[in-house]
Amino acid sequence: MLKHIASLLVVFFVSQMYVQAQQTVGLFEHDSETFIGYTLFSPSAATETYLIDNCGRLVHSWPGTNRPGSSTYLLENGDILRAVRLSSSYFAGGGIGGAIERVDWDGNLIWTFEYASMDVHHHHDMALLPNGNVLLIAWELKTQEEALAAGRNPSMLGDELWPDHIVEIEPVGTNGGNIVWEWHFWDHLIQDFDPSKANYGVVADHPELVDINYLGSVATSTGADWNHCNAINYNAERDEIMLSSRHLNEIYIIDHSTTTEEAAGHTGGNSGKGGDILYRYGNPLAYQRGTIDDQKSFGQHDAHWIKSGLPDEGKVLFYNNGINRPQGVFSTVDVIELPLDSDGHYFIESNEPFGPDELSWTYVADTPTDLYSSIISGAQRLPNGNTLICEGATGKFIEVNQDGVIHWHYKNPVGIGGQPTVQGDNPIFNAVFRAYRYAPDYPAFDGRDLTPGEVIELEPLPFNCTLEVSVEDLAIAKKVEVYPNPFQDHITVRADQLIQGELALIDALGRKMFTTYVNSNEIQIELKSLYAGIYFLELPNKNVVKLICYP
Repeated sequence: MLKHIASLLVVFFVSQMYVQAQQTVGLFEHDSETFIGYTLFSPSAATETYLIDNCGRLVHSWPGTNRPGSSTYLLENGDILRAVRLSSSYFAGGGIGGAIERVDWDGNLIWTFEYASMDVHHHHDMALLPNGNVLLIAWELKTQEEALAAGRNPSMLGDELWPDHIVEIEPVGTNGGNIVWEWHFWDHLIQDFDPSKANYGVVADHPELVDINYLGSVATSTGADWNHCNAINYNAERDEIMLSSRHLNEIYIIDHSTTTEEAAGHTGGNSGKGGDILYRYGNPLAYQRGTIDDQKSFGQHDAHWIKSGLPDEGKVLFYNNGINRPQGVFSTVDVIELPLDSDGHYFIESNEPFGPDELSWTYVADTPTDLYSSIISGAQRLPNGNTLICEGATGKFIEVNQDGVIHWHYKNPVGIGGQPTVQGDNPIFNAVFRAYRYAPDYPAFDGRDLTPGEVIELEPLPFNCTLEVSVEDLAIAKKVEVYPNPFQDHITVRADQLIQGELALIDALGRKMFTTYVNSNEIQIELKSLYAGIYFLELPNKNVVKLICYP
């Protein structure tokens, strides 16, 4: 299999002052610690899906006729699976979709499936199963009469209710599919409001059920969109499904090994618990085993298992939007370790909420409010241990390491009407649901032409992004230290092996300000009389280190 091991390391020839005054979109930052790969995203205002390299240059795109609704994934054969937005005469809510499409590398629509009617409507997300089937999240209509009969408090009810459900679709032909499995929140309810109605019981005694009268702190009291699940993820090793409910501020795990009949009940499947909730996290107040002070999740998105082989594999990563967060309105990206006992079952103590009490890892911006999106958004753990973060509402993507240092920063330039923004102008509605980075040796790229084109934004700033470096060179570069940084009048270059060749200091306009030949593992370079700003030190192996000079 052809493996593309080349990475394009940026030399962004624009002074710091000029960037601050002029740059509004595109690539802001990139260094040698950025994970090598290509980033996929579907702007919310566009019908086209984009694949860019680490310099922000367009590598490939897939056309479309509908805006996303909302997620898009690149499959191993080069197809994309994406949700698309259909207009609805009945349902209307955030993340509304209605159909999913499979489009090949050449842009041909090879399969589509609509799940939208007066009674049901797909929204937000889907998950591809190993057998080729697809899991969909969808609303289902319940009338006011049905909701009252299920024990809903009339003061918390409008004309109807839209609880979520899951359907598993077996693709058929080019535009059809069979529902082969389903699961419904409606089958797993509890309420302590009206003993004369269905589902009555002690909420705290049943963490496996969802209180039909719990609203959370995001949804309106009489809004129909009750759960508002925005993510679905599948774990093949455990045959389990994870859901993220924004409105209830909870993450759920359920058993997929059941039959549809078992999924509607409380027994059966690998867990022996049918379709009941096996695990929940984020808001124990929802099942009356805690207070508002115990809430951990705040309108979260993109909850998923970290894949096998990645750092923190098996743990759960999610974008914690921070809506109504008591500590302040800002977003974090959080990782939790699931509380499993020796038999692999989710552990919960009597009368206590599900753990964990503490996060395994979290990213908080240096100024916390520098990362905030009240809607959409997501995160992805990368093979090098970094995390790619999509601040959805602003279309901002950053890649951070385990210590929270930003190594890559890009802002989606595609705004309203699906039109690219002119560099220097502020983009209008450039939101992105999620972004994903795929490694150069991802099977989808085998034999594909990945020659980069131009950047997406219009009237781009001048920059040079032609330096190529191999994986081996990257390993060497990581052993080289350049300090201090920021510097004032000198720098030291040190490595644990011989550095042999020319060192060059390049200013933000691409001019070589200093060159010297080195043949040792350490050298101190005097750099007096430089203007304050951004500089780039080019090493003999053509790696580049970004430096900042201060007066």
